[in-house]
Amino acid sequence: MTGGMDGRAEDRGRVYQASGDQHITEHHHHGDGSAVPGGPDSVRRPAVGRPPAVLRDRAEVLTRLRESVAAGRGGEAYVLYGMGGCGKTAVAYTLFQLATGEYGRVGLWVSASDRSSLRAGMLAVAADRGAGDGELLAARGGLRPAADLVWQHLDRSAEPWLLVLDNADEPEILRDGSWLRTSPRGTVVVTTRRSAARWWPGAELQHIGVLPREDAARVLQDLAPHSGTQQEADRIAERLGRLPLALTLAGGFLSQQVLDPWTMETYGRRLDETEGVELIDQGADPLSPEDPRHLVGLTWQLTLDAFEARGLPEATALLRLLARFSPEPLPLSLLDHREIGGILPHDRCETALRALLDQSLTELVDVGVRCTQSHGVLLDSVAAATPADKVPPLDTTAVRLLDAAVPAVPDAGPYEPRYRLLVPHVLALLRRAADPRTAADALAVAIRLSVALHRTGDYQAAWETARTAADLGERRLGRPGHRLVLAAHSRAGRSLFRLGRYAEAEGLLRRIRTAQETLLGADDPDTLDSGQGLQLVLGNLGRRDEAAALLRATVAGRRRALGPDHPLTLRSRTSLLALLPAADIAAEDDGTLLSLPEECTRILGPDHTVTLGARHNRAWTLYRLGRFDAAERETRLVTEAYLRRFGPDYPITLSARQLLSRTHVARGRVAAGIEIMTDVLARRERSLGADHPFTVASRELLGDFTSRRGQTDTASS
Repeated sequence: MTGGMDGRAEDRGRVYQASGDQHITEHHHHGDGSAVPGGPDSVRRPAVGRPPAVLRDRAEVLTRLRESVAAGRGGEAYVLYGMGGCGKTAVAYTLFQLATGEYGRVGLWVSASDRSSLRAGMLAVAADRGAGDGELLAARGGLRPAADLVWQHLDRSAEPWLLVLDNADEPEILRDGSWLRTSPRGTVVVTTRRSAARWWPGAELQHIGVLPREDAARVLQDLAPHSGTQQEADRIAERLGRLPLALTLAGGFLSQQVLDPWTMETYGRRLDETEGVELIDQGADPLSPEDPRHLVGLTWQLTLDAFEARGLPEATALLRLLARFSPEPLPLSLLDHREIGGILPHDRCETALRALLDQSLTELVDVGVRCTQSHGVLLDSVAAATPADKVPPLDTTAVRLLDAAVPAVPDAGPYEPRYRLLVPHVLALLRRAADPRTAADALAVAIRLSVALHRTGDYQAAWETARTAADLGERRLGRPGHRLVLAAHSRAGRSLFRLGRYAEAEGLLRRIRTAQETLLGADDPDTLDSGQGLQLVLGNLGRRDEAAALLRATVAGRRRALGPDHPLTLRSRTSLLALLPAADIAAEDDGTLLSLPEECTRILGPDHTVTLGARHNRAWTLYRLGRFDAAERETRLVTEAYLRRFGPDYPITLSARQLLSRTHVARGRVAAGIEIMTDVLARRERSLGADHPFTVASRELLGDFTSRRGQTDTASS
């Protein structure tokens, strides 16, 4: 490249230019989204908001990366590392376009910024490469090794692929579960701030750095060519640490001032006058003696000041609100709620969001759900610079928005990906919240979100959410015996049980229930909830007498605390139908258990989850009593309802179908029972794993049925 001008910005374009290290031309597109490339599967489309139109002067690294996606190549991993905002994702995006366009590879793009996003994205990759619904359900629920499933299907891919793991700034997440591997069928590219070679064994590392001084100044001149001299641009570029993201915002700010245009000299003087912010990312690896990200905070603050001066304080308020959340995609629906009125008028949210988009302070991304996404360095900087008196209303509003996005009473249902999108944001808010009352409110939302994840079968995410929330809540609230901290640990124990980790679940639930009983009382709803979970564990461990005594106490306590008609009271009573010996059912609970489904129908309705559970458990009791005709009729009704609501691979659907196979065999239709049981076992092996206790029980039951194969099917319909 010569020393002259090689690029110019036109209309809304921005040109990044450098001779040694960088960079980018980009175009913003705002509208109905019809022009966005790619299909509905988000892993086939990079979630980068504004893709660069041109990538300048990364020729050396791009040459190596292009070679890795040529025909016949595979089995390689590359790590692009550097500070946030240096263009790592831009390089990966450019390679992605080359690989899918010129080289005909399947492109797969996954956010690796946290466990929830990584798991969800990698499981979407598995689905793209042919994984079945049952396998995915098992992996989502943590009932089989998710990483093994993903790489099994990547290894079997009919087409060569390129997999990008973007924003892997916590490489321990990739190491836990062995997510980062290689395959002869494809190439892996990772973008990260973390440069230590120990995190990336077997990968080729490539540093993506800031711009040389001259080229950084040229970016400013390209974006705002009439604002100042080369010398002034040089000084501002140095003041901004030559960070491309900061230069983009500075140049954009200078170019968009119409009524009262600023010169570079004015801009530089304001940079010097503005009070600095503390170093943002304390946990990032130091990449230079002076991390320029705190300087980026100054640049963004100038833009916020301009919003105020132009009569757009709502844009500042909205960005400060976004800074209470995670840099992961945030559903736009979360912002479109009346609760946002705590910091800006609801009818001004659209205007504020457009202002942030125009100033490149946030992005629109589509990950199957329309979201806004802001750079992590920006959010950290804005959060650090937010005036102390503004923080409490911002945190309160953020909690209320998240609270409104999570069901008040989470119900059982099929997998819901929106819940996963909320996880990093509620945890980020819990990390940021300084006021104990706000932290307690955020923890309460996190607990309810864990319940929602659990009840859609996403047990692994439910456990991770509850466990992390409990740890954060303990630090924020200052004591392990806080009611909400104990409740979060209790939810983690409930999910451990569903994961088949019975011993861990028992230990945790027993410890938490004891603490709750001491601190809150035996009839406190939280104590009773832990008792309900613990009796499930004990029953499945074969300690049925102990489980029955605890369950009876839970029923009595819930009657006293909640009333006889409360859904939780009725749920505990339905558990008696499943746990107690069949001969004891008639005399239990004043002889009302066998009529419990009708009672639930009257109080809750015929389609309520508790009502269906009562019918399911009554069918099991009828089977154990030898009333096979009645048991089959009840089981068929429940199975049909479960199939409609949850699908064929949901755990309780499989439980009902297993009972249906038992009734077939009991009535002499052995072949029909074997056919159903074979399908149940196959689905449980895919969804729960071969060694899960439920799978083992199904396998043993099928073996028993198969041993009767020689018997004649005597029963008629």
